[in-house]
This record gives sequence, structure tokens and C-alpha cells, in this order.
Amino acid sequence: MTLTQRYRFIYKPLVFVACLLPLAWLTSGAFGWFGASLGVDPVKELEHECGKTALNLLLLTLAVTPVRELTGQPQLLRLRRMLGLFAFFYVLLHFTIYLVLDLELNFATLGADIAKRPYITIGFTALLLLIPLAVTSTNGMMRRLGRRWQSLHRLVYVIALLGVWHFYWQVKRDVREPLIYIGILAVLLGYRVIRARSRRRNAIPGRMPATSGQITATPPPTAAPQVTSTSCVGPTLRPSATD
Repeated sequence: MTLTQRYRFIYKPLVFVACLLPLAWLTSGAFGWFGASLGVDPVKELEHECGKTALNLLLLTLAVTPVRELTGQPQLLRLRRMLGLFAFFYVLLHFTIYLVLDLELNFATLGADIAKRPYITIGFTALLLLIPLAVTSTNGMMRRLGRRWQSLHRLVYVIALLGVWHFYWQVKRDVREPLIYIGILAVLLGYRVIRARSRRRNAIPGRMPATSGQITATPPPTAAPQVTSTSCVGPTLRPSATD
């Protein structure tokens, strides 16, 4: 098999099944199959697990870029869109359970909760911001939007911040688990900040990039640099979701 075939027929199906496992477990618990149980408050358990699964998948989506760059595996980009769409699916399921099973479709109570309960306000905001990202995740929308597509999909950073914030505020007492999520997100975003600063330093005119731990000095200005007509943009992979 070629690498493309392995991703299409092995890796993507495995990731797809893995993303459905939390839903299968929750469904088994809801109906009492295979001895599974959701505890004394099944609605709250469904809400909590769907929300946490969405946050897990969102952080995995953000982890694709640093992992592929540090391991030299650009093919991991092929999995990023699927992870992002499953994150949106579980966020939508989280909200649907809250609206249908918890509020019993009482939209007046929903409006009051959004206005008066801050953790619901930021959670609902994150859901709204995810909708345009899911709608524009197709190859056709990527081509149609061009550079605007990347700008739009940088909203995922704001969404991730809102998600962990929502989780932190929702927990009343023991905040150790939300703090772990905050730490993971800080690492993922910090990596991007360091990478952006490094790229800006290397883009300064006259600065030569350092390689293999060696510092390459800028040659003395003995002659004016020769200007060539080659493009300054190297070959890139087509993105399937935001960095």
C-alpha cells in the first residue's frame, strides 16, 4: 500500500471508529447495555462526558501541528479535519442533551441561563463560533475562501480557550481536572507563539537561519546581494484545518 492508501483505508477508519467509541459507551450506559451505567444522574453524566469528549478532540486537533512538525510526519494533516468535525459533533450533542433532556426545550430558561450564568454564556459562544468552522471545512469552501479560510479557522484558538474556561467555571470545587486541560492548552498555544517568533526572526532581511545547532553569521557587505526572480514561497501542503 502507498502512504495515501494506508491513510485512506487504515488510519482514517481507525480514527473514525475511535472517535465514535465515547458515543457507543454513553449509549450503552443510557440503555443499560452490557452492564454499563450513567450513575444516579444520567442526564448530567451525558452532558459532562459529551462536553469533555469534545474538549479532548479539540485539543487533539490543535496537537496535530506540533506533533507533525516535531516528528516530521506531515501526513498527520490528513486526520486533522476529521478530529475537528468530531469535536463539533460532540459539542453539538452536549448542547442538545442540555436543551432537550435538562431544559425540556424550554427556550425561555435557555435564554435566561445564557444571560445570567457565565459558564453557559461562554460555552454557548464557543458553539456559535464552531458553526462557521464546521460549515467551511470542505475542500470546496477552502478553495472559495482562499486566504480568508485560514484567518477564519484561527478562531479555533479562541474556541479552545472558551472551552477550557467553560469547563473550569462549571466545576464548583475540585478544579484539578480543568487545570490539567488549561496546562495542555497553554503548551499547545505556547508552541505556536514560539514558532511564530522564530519565523519572524528568520524573516528579517540579512539574517541567515541557523542549522544543526550552528550559528551562521551574516557575511560582510562586500557586495550587494543578487536579486533573483524565484518565488519566496516554498512548496506547502494543502491545509485541512487551521494550525
